[in-house]
Amino acid sequence: MKELRHFLEPRDLKLQEYEELFELVDKIMANPKDYSEIARGKILAALFFEPSTRTRLSFESAMLKLGGSVIGFSEASSSSTAKGESIEDTTRMASIYGDIIAMRHPEAYSPCKASKVSTIPVINAGDGGHQHPTQTLADLITIRAKFNRLNNLKIGFCGDLKFGRTVHSLAQAFSEYENNSFVFISPKELKMPDYVKQELEQKDMPYIETDNLEDAIADLDIIYMTRVQKERFEDADEYERLKDFYILDGEKMSKAKDECIVLHPLPRVNEISCEVDSDPRAWYFKQAEYGMYGRMALIIKLLQLDCDKVLRLKYYELEGV
Repeated sequence: MKELRHFLEPRDLKLQEYEELFELVDKIMANPKDYSEIARGKILAALFFEPSTRTRLSFESAMLKLGGSVIGFSEASSSSTAKGESIEDTTRMASIYGDIIAMRHPEAYSPCKASKVSTIPVINAGDGGHQHPTQTLADLITIRAKFNRLNNLKIGFCGDLKFGRTVHSLAQAFSEYENNSFVFISPKELKMPDYVKQELEQKDMPYIETDNLEDAIADLDIIYMTRVQKERFEDADEYERLKDFYILDGEKMSKAKDECIVLHPLPRVNEISCEVDSDPRAWYFKQAEYGMYGRMALIIKLLQLDCDKVLRLKYYELEGV
């Protein structure tokens, strides 16, 4: 019987497993047609209790490009949650209808609750302000594509570090690689949570905290911008005061290294000026594309699909054997 695996946070995969995923991504990108039928007959249940564009469409595109199918919903109001159904019961139903679940939820640890009753793999597609491990997978693939390594890099996280689940996950994953360092750039109200900093301290990973992007930008290999998330604020006035605290524009980019890259999990609001889009160091749209390929590789891994068998069959078809 195959072992049931979930992907709820970055550390659910070992470094060697990440390397295997990276290699699989390279193969898929080089020859996408070779993988176009590998998930035929498999169904992704996309359970999105919170609005999403990139992550939902990325998961759905990934499954369809693998030859599979997609069921699900794009907001809680269109599910039985609106009638009071629990996460656990929704998951039990999805486990009957699908083969793998991608869950986005506004409450932290909801995918973890789902995994405890699910009979199929559960992927955390973002849970509140907690974690977003498949965005981290996209980030790592993007950084690797640019630098051909995931160590000896300085990354600056800028913006909403308190609620930014993408930076929590990436800091956790990036700390597994040697000689990386971090600069946390935020107003005091949106500082990186203590639990993230404590994990870095336990690993002797250096970090500094500042509220000044212009002073920090020149030393960074990676500038990771984040949106100040209106939906996480209880106080509307505080959001209005902080929403445009940082705006990355051409003038600030003139101080950055020529070889650095700018990343952003998207959507952006005002935190990256549109004039930066034409800068060759702007990699956030490439980052979204890499995310789709990363999710393709992750689906293959969690469903334990036999790539070698599919490739052998394609070879026999081409050779007429």
